Amino acid sequence: MSDRTITSADADAGATATGSPQTSTHVDAGDAGYSKDLKSRHINMIAIGGAIGTGLFLGAGGRLAEAGPSLAIAYAVCGVFAFFVVRALGELVLYRPSSGAFVSYAREFMGEKGAYTAGWLYFLNWSTTCVADITAAATYAHFWSMFSDVPQWILALIALAVVLAANLISVKYFGETEFWFAIIKVAALLAFMLVGIFLLVTQQDVGGHQPGFGTVADNGGIFPVGMLPMLLVIQGVVFAYASVELCGVAAGETANPAKVMPRAINSIMWRVGIFYVGSVVLLALLLPYTAYSGDESPFVTVMDKLGVPGAAGVMNLVVLTAALSSLNAGLYSTARILRSMSMAGSAPRFTGRMNKGQVPYGGVLLTAAFGVAGVGLNYVMPGQAFEIVLNFASIGILGTWSMIMICSLLFWRRAKEGKLSRPSYQLPWAPYTQIVTICFLACVVVLMWWGGGVGRTTVMFLPLIAAALVGGWYVVRGRVNAIAAERERS
Repeated sequence: MSDRTITSADADAGATATGSPQTSTHVDAGDAGYSKDLKSRHINMIAIGGAIGTGLFLGAGGRLAEAGPSLAIAYAVCGVFAFFVVRALGELVLYRPSSGAFVSYAREFMGEKGAYTAGWLYFLNWSTTCVADITAAATYAHFWSMFSDVPQWILALIALAVVLAANLISVKYFGETEFWFAIIKVAALLAFMLVGIFLLVTQQDVGGHQPGFGTVADNGGIFPVGMLPMLLVIQGVVFAYASVELCGVAAGETANPAKVMPRAINSIMWRVGIFYVGSVVLLALLLPYTAYSGDESPFVTVMDKLGVPGAAGVMNLVVLTAALSSLNAGLYSTARILRSMSMAGSAPRFTGRMNKGQVPYGGVLLTAAFGVAGVGLNYVMPGQAFEIVLNFASIGILGTWSMIMICSLLFWRRAKEGKLSRPSYQLPWAPYTQIVTICFLACVVVLMWWGGGVGRTTVMFLPLIAAALVGGWYVVRGRVNAIAAERERS
C-alpha cells in the first residue's frame, strides 16, 4: 500500500465507491482547472450517445448489404467486448476520476511512453472519426433536394463549423447539447422500432415486400453470402462502438462520479441489445438485405419504402443529428486527452490552454484542423471518404481499447500484489476478460488484412503509424522528462 496521502475530495469519492479510503497517489496536472458542471442526466445521455452513433445510423446500411442479417451477430459480439472495455475503464474511473481518462491511467501504470502512445492513438481515432462524421452529415444533407446541388465538401465544412462553435463555449453547453442529441436519437430509434414491430405484427406491405421471417428465409437465410462476410464487417462494426469510452472522459467533469458512473456504464449492455442488435434484426425482417446500401441510412430506406409523407425526411434529420452528436463528442474528448498530454509534455503546449469557459480550446482546434483536412478529402474523393477514414478510425479505436485493457490488467496485477485497492465496482472475470478482449482486438486487425481493399491498405499503414509514434516520442521526450523531473521535485 502507498504511504502517501491524497486530497480529501479524492478520499471522499473513494470512500463512496469502496467503503474505504482511496489509495491512488497519482496526480494528473491535466485535471486541474475544469468545472464540475456535468450532471447525472448528462453522463447518462453521454453514455447513450456514445453507444449510438454514425456507425449504426449510416454504417449499418452498407454492412447489411455486405453481410445480410448476420450483421446482428457481429453487433452482438462486438457489443460484448465494447462493454468489457467500458466496464474496465469504469473501474479505473472509480479508482481515480480523471479528465485524462485512460491516458492518465497509462501514465500511472505504464509510464510516460504508455501515456504518449495511448493519447496519440486516441487522437488518431477521433481525428479520423470527425472526418467520418462530417462526411456522414454531408451525405445525409444530400437527401433533401435543396442541398442536392451543393458540393459535399461545402456541407462537410458547414457541419464542422457549427459543431466547433458549440464546443468552444463551455462544458455545460456541451453536456446540454449531447443530452438533447441523445434524446433525439433514442426517441427516433424507439419510434422506428415500434413502427417496425407494428409492421411485423400486422404484416403490412413494405416497399412491395411482406415483412417477417420469410424476408430472411427467402433471401438466403441469416448468412446469405456465407459466414466470412460477417467476420469481415466486424472491423466496421467496431467503429460503431467508438464512443463508448466517452463517459469515462466526462467523469472528470462531474461532481460525483462514484455514484453516476456505475449506473451509466451498466446500462450500456442493454442499450446495445435493444438499439443495435434489435434494430438490425428489425431491418433484416422488414426488407431483404439487398434493399440496403452504404449510400443511405437503412432507417431512411425503410421509411422511404413505406411511402409515409415526410417520414423519411424526419428520420434523415435524426441521423444527421446523430452525426453532429458524434462530431461534438469527438471534439470534446480529444481536447481533454490532449490537455492531459500537454501538461505532461507529450502534446503541443497550446493544446493545454483553457478559455474563460474552462474549455481546453487548443485541443478542440487541433482536432478541428484535421476535420478541415477531411473537408479536402470530401472534395477529392467524395464517394470513398467515409470508408477510408472509417478504417483509419478503426485502427485508432483498436489501439485505444487495447491500451485501456492493458491498463486494467496492470491495475489488477498491482491490486493482487497488495499495492492498491480495487473499488467495489469491478470488471468481472479479470484477468481473463482483459486477455480475451485484447486477443479479440488483435483478430480484428487480422480480419482487416484478410478482407483486402481499404482494410488491407490501412493495416499496411501500421508500420508507418508506429514509426510516426516512435519518431514523435524522440521529439517530445526531452520536455516530458523535464516536466516529470520537476513534478518529482515538487
